[in-house]
Amino acid sequence: MKRSIYTIAILLAASPLWAAVTPAIGNSGNTFSEVVVILFLIALLFLVVSVVLLKTVQVMANEIKNPALLPIVEPARMLEYSEWHASEKTGQSIWSKLIGLRPISEEKDLMMDHDFDGIVELDNPTPAWFMGLFYATILFAVVYLLNYHVFHWSPLQDEEYAIEMKEAEIEKAAILAKSGELIDENSVKASLDAGIIAAGKVVYTQNCIACHGALGEGTVGPNLTDDSWIHGGTVNAIFKTIKYGVPEKGMISWEKTLTPKQTSDLSNFILSLQGTNPPNPKAPQGVKL
Repeated sequence: MKRSIYTIAILLAASPLWAAVTPAIGNSGNTFSEVVVILFLIALLFLVVSVVLLKTVQVMANEIKNPALLPIVEPARMLEYSEWHASEKTGQSIWSKLIGLRPISEEKDLMMDHDFDGIVELDNPTPAWFMGLFYATILFAVVYLLNYHVFHWSPLQDEEYAIEMKEAEIEKAAILAKSGELIDENSVKASLDAGIIAAGKVVYTQNCIACHGALGEGTVGPNLTDDSWIHGGTVNAIFKTIKYGVPEKGMISWEKTLTPKQTSDLSNFILSLQGTNPPNPKAPQGVKL
């Protein structure tokens, strides 16, 4: 019975933790960890209070128990029962001191001098565990004041918010930068952004001039400035051609040399060469679009 009561107390005390943590499963980072720690401490406090109250009720019940209701023990087991009963008494005595309970036999010494309508008030001291919690809250308040408002060891809420916003911006920039590595021939998008075109021109100058000319007019490779295309003139087709190459025509695969972002920038730069009419262009090849 006693174990069942304690088990129920633990479940009741822990239920607010899991109920509150479940919506936060999707969170990440320090915020989630802090929430879990705080809720765990709250649940632990509920557990301690529940166990203390249950034990207090048990001790009080044993204190007022009618001796006539004690179990009848066989003579052969009387010694065993006496030892168990003495052990129980010792445990109750220790617990009574811890929670500040006084035995009923001392009730007359606790009565205060005044009464009202026959009701007498007992001068029971505040339990030691309660006073311990009270002094702990005072100590916590002092440490909190020194930490946040005197020595500034930890940031205040508005400062912490500003710090987290800066960290979020850094993480966002990193994710956006990394997302460029996820581009392929299916997801690449055409763009007229000057920054993208400029980045693509740098890649072109470093890797493509030998076959396609400084202005895209074509040398060994085809002219990239006219409206005729051998392998397609969309940004997706150009990306695919650069990525996988055309081995039978002497164009190597650039998949292991260029990053997906560089290939995307280069593809958009090549599209920007359309209609530039460089001098001495190579004759059109492929299908006119």
